[in-house]
Amino acid sequence: MHGQAQQQAYDRGITIFSPDGRLYQVEYAREAVKRGSPSIGIRTPDGIVLAADTSTHQLLQERSSVEKIHKADGHIGIASAGHVADARQLIDFARQMAQINQLRYQEPIGIEALSKFVTDHIQQYTQIGGARPFGSSLIIGGIEDGSPRLFETDPSGTPYEWKAVSIGSDRPKIKTFLEENYSLDLSLKDGIELALKSLAEVSEDGIEPEGVGVATIPVETALFGSLDLKEIGKHIKKLKLAPKKNKDDTKKNKDDTKKNKVDKK
Repeated sequence: MHGQAQQQAYDRGITIFSPDGRLYQVEYAREAVKRGSPSIGIRTPDGIVLAADTSTHQLLQERSSVEKIHKADGHIGIASAGHVADARQLIDFARQMAQINQLRYQEPIGIEALSKFVTDHIQQYTQIGGARPFGSSLIIGGIEDGSPRLFETDPSGTPYEWKAVSIGSDRPKIKTFLEENYSLDLSLKDGIELALKSLAEVSEDGIEPEGVGVATIPVETALFGSLDLKEIGKHIKKLKLAPKKNKDDTKKNKDDTKKNKVDKK
């Protein structure tokens, strides 16, 4: 009984290490990230690709309200996974840091510098009593001095740089798929298609343009831009990643159509 009470003390106190050197609240924050739908970042010689699963199972919810890819600055994009409100706070903080750097030094902020500003902010919430860690992870990508850079933030406050990375649910499966299919000479278009294939890999039925968000930051322009539904749809159609129609559903739709025609007569 005493051991259980001691365990709960480490469990609740964010500023207290357990005897085996763990911060349980940080680990729980990582679990919150795993519950979020996946987001993917891919670095290519031609630029950065960010993609995210924005599908929703709520029939009455506006799909446009599910935002997982954000513009942090003209040359920087951020994809998120985990607790949505926490991610929004971190993205707003990143935007503030980018604006401050522009006003102070009259130059765009570096991707690595911004990632470290954000992770330093995250890390503070692992040491303050009465607060909790951020239950979200970010993928921060952009162009720095003509080169694409891609970073991940962790709820512990640690930045990691990647060639390709996934956060959110099904991370191990997507990571394996990326490791098997990523190459250093990918074009930006190849990166987009690899990202869509990765999302489709963990989808039971396939993916639809309305349920996916994609953005790119090309080296040539160093400007963040989102792909519209038509562009995403073209890639999905080309790669044959769309949901396959069930034969029974197709037959039912035909029968319903015939019935409606008879009723009209």
